Amino acid sequence: MLKSIKAVSSLEKIFIDSDVSDLTELKHFSMLKNEKKSFQIALDITDSEFINIDIASSLNDFLNISVVKNVPSDLAAPKRTDNFYIKKVPGLYPDLLLPVSEGCSFDSSGTFAFWIEISPSEEKLLPSGNHNIVVTARTKSISYKTELSVEVIDALLPKQTLIYTNWIHTDCLMTYYGFKAFTDEYWETLRNYLNKAVKYGMNCVLTPIFTPPLDTEIGKERPTVQLVKINTAGNGAYSFDFSLLKKWISISKECGIEYFELSHFFTQWGAKHAPKIEACVNGKEEKIFGWNTKATGIEYKHFLRQFAFALKSFLRKENLEDNVLIHVSDEPPFSSLMSYKKASRIIHHLFPEYKIIDAMSSYPLAKICNVRYPIPANDYIGSFIGKTEELWTYYCSAQSSKNVSNRFFSMPSVRNRILGYQMYKYSVKGFLHWGYNFYFSQYSRNPIDPYKVTDAGKAFASGDSFIVYPGDNFMPLNSLRLNVFYDGLQDMMALQLLETKIGKEAVVKLMEDSTDKPITFSEYPHNNSWLLENREKINQKIKKYI
Repeated sequence: MLKSIKAVSSLEKIFIDSDVSDLTELKHFSMLKNEKKSFQIALDITDSEFINIDIASSLNDFLNISVVKNVPSDLAAPKRTDNFYIKKVPGLYPDLLLPVSEGCSFDSSGTFAFWIEISPSEEKLLPSGNHNIVVTARTKSISYKTELSVEVIDALLPKQTLIYTNWIHTDCLMTYYGFKAFTDEYWETLRNYLNKAVKYGMNCVLTPIFTPPLDTEIGKERPTVQLVKINTAGNGAYSFDFSLLKKWISISKECGIEYFELSHFFTQWGAKHAPKIEACVNGKEEKIFGWNTKATGIEYKHFLRQFAFALKSFLRKENLEDNVLIHVSDEPPFSSLMSYKKASRIIHHLFPEYKIIDAMSSYPLAKICNVRYPIPANDYIGSFIGKTEELWTYYCSAQSSKNVSNRFFSMPSVRNRILGYQMYKYSVKGFLHWGYNFYFSQYSRNPIDPYKVTDAGKAFASGDSFIVYPGDNFMPLNSLRLNVFYDGLQDMMALQLLETKIGKEAVVKLMEDSTDKPITFSEYPHNNSWLLENREKINQKIKKYI
């Protein structure tokens, strides 16, 4: 039986044991004409029966309805945490957004939610003005109604300036769906997953020129997804076929991707080896470099010189020189200073005119190795502020304490969304995350079912390794974390829009209105109401300048 319903914000995480009466009711919010916004309808039900959901609004053509599905977590939080978590225990967590048309049945009694997204189409902006939304939830025997209002402000978010990459793992898609690299199914799935990513802010794609040497057990390898075909011509000479890379770039651009982040030239965590690289040798495809190849060995350096020359020629023809990012090695520790420094010197020499970026959180390492574009984790970014040509940041499973932003199941959604405010204040140029769709266990040892295993085999806190779920027909499904993260990016764009009207100093002052301390990457109000109310203040200030 349906007992009650309530409209609540997208920042609420509604658990099966949540009390609807404790949730803050959402009655009104505002948005801009090209903005996505979501809210939830919380439901208190006592048995499993079909619940219809009907919506009456002048915005009906722009509404997408999903049910928030609970998924299991065995590792909800790592050992090192702070107090800003909802809960830290294994169990069911609300995360998957499963599209529905008329409604759905729920598996048990408890508290559940529908997720309502208001989204402009590619062809049509939201109509400005005030709009009422009346939501009715009904069963065969009873119905409940709730109402809220939305003001669409006659203004547009500016173009996103943040370079945002969330690593897509096509080998995980191949393994999950059961197709091979570069088949029709491969390209169709790539297009579907990139389309989804772009709609939620991603404008840069990790591009596997070689099979990416990421999260791979030493001595083992991941399925081959190398885009560049290589032929050995004898006498140490190589020839290169970039046709697959060209196709990847073409599809990516059609989806809206603007930047191409080339996969790493050396192995992760220290740059001690070459990545797996295959070539046609005497008519047969063979592995020519890998774990047995020293990173700075003569043979690999000889190969890299030839490859860099050919690659740069290809990128010039594609007019991509200003839109390509180069990697040396991911997350080198300071203990690998010498190996990383040697590898970095090779790549900087071969690609002097390109932007070379790497995730690294040791400022001394970045300084010693003359890394112009380091990407520190958001719990180490303080050491880099004001000292680099551009400020970038990232987070992963290790960023689990110090109140820094992250996207774990177990964290409040405000902790996910606040990153937009932080990146605006500190003029962050780029954000990197490693897990758009990592559907393997740690070190890529085994494939996992992301509907059952959400923590990479109890290795990473649930929510770290993927942000979309693999749906039917090669289509990705949203998580609520994907939507909330994009809300943060939209906050950043709204702040940038207001800056063009009143200047950055005034925007930051308005941002920090009613905060006890200035906003930093670890200091910010820990409640939904502050962020929601502050964004409303930003919107109303924008409205004054229309």
